[in-house]
Amino acid sequence: MAAAGPERPRPAALTLLGPAPGAPSCPHGEPGSEGKSRASLCSAPCLGCSAAAFTKALLWKLGTCSGAVKDLQVFPVLSYPPHLSLGPALLFVKTSQGKEEGRRFYACSACRDRKDCNFFQWEDEKVSETRLAAREEYNRNHQPSLTHRQNVDRYKNFVLLPLSKRRFCQECQQLLLPAEWEEHSDHQFLCDITTAQLKSPSQLLYPLENKKTNAQYLFADRSCHFLLNLLIDLGFRRVLCVGTPRLHEMIHSKASEEEEFSVRSLLLDIDFRYSQFYTEDEFCHYNMFNHHFFGGEAAHETCRKFLHEENGERVIMVTDPPFGGLVEALASSFKKLMAVWKETEKEGHDNKEMPMFWIFPYFFESRILDFFPSFSMMDYQVDYDNHALYKHGKTGRRQSPVRIFTNLTPSMIVLPEEEGYRFCTVCQRYVSSGNQHCEICNSCTSKDGRRWKHCVLCKKCVKPSWFHCNNCNCCTLQKHSCEKSDVGCFVCGKAGHKRSACPSLSHTRAACQPDKKKRPKTRKRVKTGICKRLAMKHAIFSKRKVKNKKKKS
Repeated sequence: MAAAGPERPRPAALTLLGPAPGAPSCPHGEPGSEGKSRASLCSAPCLGCSAAAFTKALLWKLGTCSGAVKDLQVFPVLSYPPHLSLGPALLFVKTSQGKEEGRRFYACSACRDRKDCNFFQWEDEKVSETRLAAREEYNRNHQPSLTHRQNVDRYKNFVLLPLSKRRFCQECQQLLLPAEWEEHSDHQFLCDITTAQLKSPSQLLYPLENKKTNAQYLFADRSCHFLLNLLIDLGFRRVLCVGTPRLHEMIHSKASEEEEFSVRSLLLDIDFRYSQFYTEDEFCHYNMFNHHFFGGEAAHETCRKFLHEENGERVIMVTDPPFGGLVEALASSFKKLMAVWKETEKEGHDNKEMPMFWIFPYFFESRILDFFPSFSMMDYQVDYDNHALYKHGKTGRRQSPVRIFTNLTPSMIVLPEEEGYRFCTVCQRYVSSGNQHCEICNSCTSKDGRRWKHCVLCKKCVKPSWFHCNNCNCCTLQKHSCEKSDVGCFVCGKAGHKRSACPSLSHTRAACQPDKKKRPKTRKRVKTGICKRLAMKHAIFSKRKVKNKKKKS
């Protein structure tokens, strides 16, 4: 992988089209929780409500596991899109290599598994009134039982209780008032919830680790303290935490304990359970994949006011999205948040971007630079508490691949020297101990923490385990098959499909396998015949036993 180059063109797979009226509702869907109309919940024309979801997994939503489908294009809906419980449904189109654009369809924005949300509907499909009514009923039944305001009122009553009457239901993930104990009597719960525990809700709540929906991994204390100290040293006094609950609760906890601590934060997260612990000015229910505020205009206004810089208080956004999410969708939502920041201060922000820390694996660097060419990647390795692999202190390929992407000047980001980071005077940024400066590339080129080597033929630095292959004309692993993927299929060599969807391969497999429809019938007939013979033998044997008994008597 070469060092970051010039601005890359936007990928052709993501196309912006015109209005798509009559968009459907989804089993996850219902208008916003505050009862606003669909128009009031969505900024018109709304690009952020339908940028993109998860391309690869939607192949499985279609029931297509072959490699024949090259890309799924995602189109923003420019009219009022349907509002779902996880935000608006997204409009996709399935395309094949070398073929015309396929049929468009709607799918859920946040769920990449049909078990979590099985909604799928063609764009031109006509839905009956009965089906729409059933869907609306399903939507109502899947709304949160309590609103954010009700959760805030419950929290105020909970704090007034003595320590012996503070209970937390682990199965329902809910703070319990004494009147609710009987309903949860057969559940497991924690007793004597202290004020310190209430200030750290991420310690009470179970992380939502479903990789195809939430993928909720929490910062380790090392990374969290580093980020907070770095933000303070850089002079930021307002932190917009998008999907970073651990950082938000650390800021919130310090602000309540230390009078001189002047940093404030607002949490935007899709996990509604945090509404039990934070007020409407501290938490907004938000889906970062379609820029959807579940609280409607009130929540959007809360975010807008927070981004408004007053008395010289600088604002920065820190986000830690699920790594399985499509970068196009995230970039679209983040640009919308940046646009809100620009609107709050019309003077002086015309040529500036809102400062931002995007925490993501280093192998997404090229995708992030496609949408934010001003960003650069820092060498700091972010680690997590509840992730088995992304831990600090590991070496080689087992190091955490998660990095910080930022639009701030790299020389401003001071990394801890006690952890081995050093300042490169040529690159004017801090790098890891194994990231050596390449005189030919004129850059510190390592991405994964190991020392990379320069390939003269490729004219770039590559991983230490890679070697130049003359047949492939590039550097790759030593043990690999020298097959040119640009020709087409590996089996027949034709373009337009991949090996897994090759027609000749499917014919070969079909010839080797017996007819699946005939096989069960044959087994059933054989099994039935055996049972009949056994029954007849048993009947004959029983008759003989009866005759023998009569003769003896």
